Amino acid sequence: MERLFYFIYQYRAFFTFLVLEVFCFWLVVKNNEYQGTQFFNSSNTIVASVNGFSQSVRDYFLLSNVNATLSAENAGLRRELETYHQRTYLTDSVAPPPDSSRIKRFDFVSAKVVNNHVDLTKNFITINKGRDAGIEPGMAVISPLGAVGKVKLVSEHYGVVTSLLHIDVMVSSVLKRTGHFGSVQWDGRDPGVIRFNFIPRHVKPLVGDTVVTSGFNSVFPEGIMVGTVSEVNLSNEALTYDLRVKLSQDFRKLSFLTVVKSVYKSEQDSLEQVVNAMAK
Repeated sequence: MERLFYFIYQYRAFFTFLVLEVFCFWLVVKNNEYQGTQFFNSSNTIVASVNGFSQSVRDYFLLSNVNATLSAENAGLRRELETYHQRTYLTDSVAPPPDSSRIKRFDFVSAKVVNNHVDLTKNFITINKGRDAGIEPGMAVISPLGAVGKVKLVSEHYGVVTSLLHIDVMVSSVLKRTGHFGSVQWDGRDPGVIRFNFIPRHVKPLVGDTVVTSGFNSVFPEGIMVGTVSEVNLSNEALTYDLRVKLSQDFRKLSFLTVVKSVYKSEQDSLEQVVNAMAK
């Protein structure tokens, strides 16, 4: 405290000058209408800028909560949309089943990405939902922009997803404009581009054509965006096209995902296993 008093005493002339300057400024603003108006306009602008900046900082730190809320709402909207589609289908069918609980084919769970790789040939994504949220291996994972992968392993509170950027993952897809289906599979090179295989040479795919999931494997719902055709190649001897598809989802920017729980997947898989066993 003694040092503070000594500092003020040592620079008493400067502090006196500063106080007088502030007092004079106050007198000018108070007794002159033009100067007063200009001062208050300028001060309001400065205060508004400071408040805007502080609000931007608060909004930035609240983005995580906002994204989580939006992701949960997105999962809910997908759930409602799936129910609506099934009700429309059953209304148009000749003999809809009496049990309305069998309408829903898919359920959706929101999850946050806690780890993600795009620089390997076999990439995985870790999410913060596991068995406690009803997540099981084999479930599809999507984002608001498109297909992402399939659940590989789960623990009580976490799940590991095999990314679409995994050279062993194949997803049944369809060329939306023509209706011809094949499989998308990553070649381990560009994380923004995936190959679309098994499109026969009599088809005429075009750059810009949309590729979506086919819904044939009971994992992904039908019509989930995969990407758009970016390159069309066909050699003279080939029976199928070599198509390159630009992924709709940038895997470097994954934040919140939606896990798709297929209600009838086990039933369909069991039936198909019986048929395969009979065919052997």
